[in-house]
Amino acid sequence: MTKTTKTLVWVLLAINVIFFAVMQSGLFADAPPVQPLQALNSEKIRLPDEVQSAPAAPPAPLESASSVLATVEADSCFEWGDFSGKELDAVMSALKKLSLGDKLSSREIDRGVGYWVYIAPLKDKADIAQKLAQLKARGVTDYFVVQESGVWLNAISLGLFKTRESAQKFLDGVRAKDVRTAQMGARAGKNKATVLTINGLDADMSGKLAGLQKDFSESELKRVSCH
Repeated sequence: MTKTTKTLVWVLLAINVIFFAVMQSGLFADAPPVQPLQALNSEKIRLPDEVQSAPAAPPAPLESASSVLATVEADSCFEWGDFSGKELDAVMSALKKLSLGDKLSSREIDRGVGYWVYIAPLKDKADIAQKLAQLKARGVTDYFVVQESGVWLNAISLGLFKTRESAQKFLDGVRAKDVRTAQMGARAGKNKATVLTINGLDADMSGKLAGLQKDFSESELKRVSCH
């Protein structure tokens, strides 16, 4: 046995003697006995990052944007006008392609005529017939002969317009066809015209109607309250 080993043995022996003496002295007699730890239910243990709140109730289903739009647009109603003569025939023919059925209705109104393009009154029926033949030969087919007695009897009306600008534009087009006797002027009085009402259009049909309006630039298409 080496010297180091002998020293270690004596140290351990001394520690045991001291410990035995302390226990015998009753120094720790009043200390409560150590209670064994109770078993823990590991399945009930949750670390902080594992704590989860109760799942939130799913939100109520929302109506999609497209369905909302469809609901709104389904109530879209329009007034379009006003029309008369061959222009009315043309717009009604165009609307047939949309198959509107009972969604389309019309009413007649008195329209104050602001301006017109015309040919001055002619002497008799022979002169009228000759002038109408000339107009047809030059590609002007939309006109009517004034039959009312007065200063405008036997005048030939080529078009009625709300504004001076639109009348002037039409006159320029007629003169470009070599109809040199055509004139423009203010016209008092009233004329019958037709206003169209279109009810219950969805977004697609509203777009198609707006597209048709571009072919009738003198008309006004406006959204109105549905009845």
